[in-house]
Amino acid sequence: MRGLISTFTGLLMIAVATPAMAQSATKIGQHNAWGTYSYTQSGSKVCYVLTVPTDKKPASLDHGDIFFFVSQKPGQNVTYEPQFIASYNFQDNSKVTVTVGDKKYSMFTRGKSAWMENAAQEPELIAAMKSGSDMKVDAKSGRGNDTSYVFSLKGITAALSSIAKCK
Repeated sequence: MRGLISTFTGLLMIAVATPAMAQSATKIGQHNAWGTYSYTQSGSKVCYVLTVPTDKKPASLDHGDIFFFVSQKPGQNVTYEPQFIASYNFQDNSKVTVTVGDKKYSMFTRGKSAWMENAAQEPELIAAMKSGSDMKVDAKSGRGNDTSYVFSLKGITAALSSIAKCK
């Protein structure tokens, strides 16, 4: 648990350092592996759920802080937008593969972030996450290292429900 707390503290530091996020995120709650947060951006409230990996490979690499977000931006009519964030830059023009059960989804990369390549598949990924037990994310670092992460999906449904009325 202490590791999760330090990771969430690290996230708050990222929120301060990342222009796309507000200057301060407020923790709303914790649902098993998933924390819930909110911040205000350009006068609109943004809510998101976040988790950290339960496994990182290869074990020989220093992966830094790794996060999987699902954000909701009511002011921008965004229901649930999945995003993968690493502490390292991804290889240029590489794709991130998200696997839940037997379903695979592709994400495009830019810098340290990855988003769904086909936004129309976002609801399908969210549904798979709600019905799955874990999620695997495969990426390639800017140094050419193949990396792999496993995220627990325990609590994702409750976490998303808790931000459903984000306004």
